This record gives sequence, C-alpha cells and structure tokens, in this order.
Amino acid sequence: MAETGEEETVSAEASGFSDLSDSEFLDLEDTQESSASLSKPGPSSELPGKDGKLISLPKGKRGLDFSSPMERFYLKYLYVTDLSTQNWCEQQMVYGKELPGFLPPEKAAVLDTGASIHLARELEVHDLVTISITSKEDAWAVKFMNMLSMIPTLQAEGRIREFPVFGEVEGVLLVGVIDELHYTPKGELELVELKTRRRPMLPLEAQKKKDCFQVRLYKYIFDAMVQGKVTTASLIHHTKLCPEKPLGPSVLRHAQQGGFSVTSLGDLLELVILSLTLSDLPVIDILKIEYIHQQTATVLGSEIVAFEEEELRSRVQHYMAYWVGRREPQGVDVEEAWKCRTCSYADICEWRKGGGVHSSMLETQAKKAK
Repeated sequence: MAETGEEETVSAEASGFSDLSDSEFLDLEDTQESSASLSKPGPSSELPGKDGKLISLPKGKRGLDFSSPMERFYLKYLYVTDLSTQNWCEQQMVYGKELPGFLPPEKAAVLDTGASIHLARELEVHDLVTISITSKEDAWAVKFMNMLSMIPTLQAEGRIREFPVFGEVEGVLLVGVIDELHYTPKGELELVELKTRRRPMLPLEAQKKKDCFQVRLYKYIFDAMVQGKVTTASLIHHTKLCPEKPLGPSVLRHAQQGGFSVTSLGDLLELVILSLTLSDLPVIDILKIEYIHQQTATVLGSEIVAFEEEELRSRVQHYMAYWVGRREPQGVDVEEAWKCRTCSYADICEWRKGGGVHSSMLETQAKKAK
C-alpha cells in the first residue's frame, strides 16, 4: 500500500480522500454521559480557538449570492461523513464547515487516538510505502493504485482495509473509505466499520443511528462501483481533475514497480473502473459495526445492520436538498435537544435561538406578516 509523503503540498480536500479513515471523523460521545468536558463557546458569534483566542463566525456568509452550500464552501464533492454528520445534527455540521479551524482539544485527542488504532489495524494486513506527490492528480493516483492492489486480494477472498469508494449520488459525488472488507465462512462479503469509544460503554441509539446510516451508504456506493454504475466521465466532471496530466516521477515509478503500464491519471482511472466491473466482485452481503474501547482496545460489542435502500435513498435525498440549495439547514428535533448540551456551537446556534426554526425562516415569515 502507498501513502503520500510529508512533502505533499496538496490538501486532503483537494486529494479527494482524507488521510484518516471516515471512522476517524468526529465520533461524538453521547452527550447524556457528560456535559462538562467540552469547551464552551464565547459570547455572541465568537468561539475559543485552539490557542484560547476568540475566532468569529463569518457574518453574513449565508447572505452572499451563492446558489448552493456546495458553492459557498467551494466543494466539488462530499464525504460520506458529511452526510452521516447531518444525521446527527445538520446545523452542527454547517458550523463545522464555516469554522474549519475550530476543534476543541478533547475532540482532537479522540481523533488522534482513533487514528492510531486504525493505522495499527491497517498495518496488520499490509505495509505502507511513502510516495512524494506534486499535484492533486498524483494524490488521487495513489488512491487508485491502492485500489488496484486491493481488488485482487478481495477476489482471492482475502481481507482488505481502508478501501476507497466513490460515486455519484443524487447528482453529487460522494467519497469515503471502508474500514474493512472480508468474506465470512459462508462466503458472504462482509463490511466491518470500526468505531472507537473514549468510554468503555456502547453508544446510545442516536449515535448508533448515525453509524448505521454511514455503513448503509458505504454499501450503496460500493455496490454501484462493482455493478459498473460509476463512470470515468462522472468522476472527472465533479473533481475537475486533469486526466491527461502526466504522473509525478515518484508516483510513476511506483506504478511501474506495481506492474501498471500507465503515464497519466486517466490511465489509472480507466484501469480501476475496468478492474471493478470485470472482477466479478459481489455486492456487500453483511454490514457490521464494531465498537472498541480506545484505551484498552477491548471490543465493547457489535451491531449487524439491515440494509434498507428505500429509507436510505429518502434520507440521502433530504440531506442533498440542503447541499444543492433547495432548503435551509435544520437542527435537531425537540426530543433530541439533549445533543446541544455539549455542542461547541450551542451559544451561537440560529436553530436554537429560533426555537427549532432557522432564523432566516423567521425573517421570511416576519416579512410576509407586514
């Protein structure tokens, strides 16, 4: 397996995949367990940054003439975790996009520990080789080479970890990373999603709901990939990558050592699409979430998740309606207001101030009443 080197100048956003597995994204502890551990926001629209200084929420940002949040946040595609975070609290996800530099130390520590656990598990099945990259095309090329090296292993009924997935869903490109794929003794293809827990206890139902949505979406995207529903044209259209751009020297050298006769990103992408469609890989049969304690690596329990395609598509359509500008962001329902207790954005939340209605909606209603 290959990974990008420290000299990389391309951001994770530009490369198409975060260096962390999707499981490393903020795994919120149940807010009913504790309400004193997270940093609290400052007054009005200011929040404490990592150095203790106040950082301001961009004022009037939503009032600018953008047709959709995808354009407002300069996004070419979304991560699976963007949608699963919407499942937890959409308004919180929006503030996370507006204030990308803000992450309380406690949450950062959880991410660091989770990343170490995932890396250790990944190293159990393959080695990592550092490759220098010089462009976003190189960064995607490394991911494609990793996929090409893992597909034969999966064909031979082996175990693979950190498998990238991508595909167009409701007109938007989604990308993500599946923690693990392997076959059961019965020959069924099983997806395993690892979730690390700071406390030695299973999450409450609200957190499980978010996790179940995530693995269902992984299956939906992976199944489309092996069924030939993902095209080169769609990926290039959304990412704005240059398929004809020659690969960097380090990437090209690694590709040749791997037996790939390629010179550009487009060559590798065609190989990936061809390998997926001709590999006879099955769709995913079983979805499993495994919860482990961060400190002791003890398995706390597991969940087998039923795949409900109609419900999934309905949820995805609802979440995508926000991203394409057809509706305002929404916060949690009243019965889930307990989530706000440890939310870092609680004091500036427009949804809370509006009593469960976005402030822009209240302004519209007020104008109509005049």
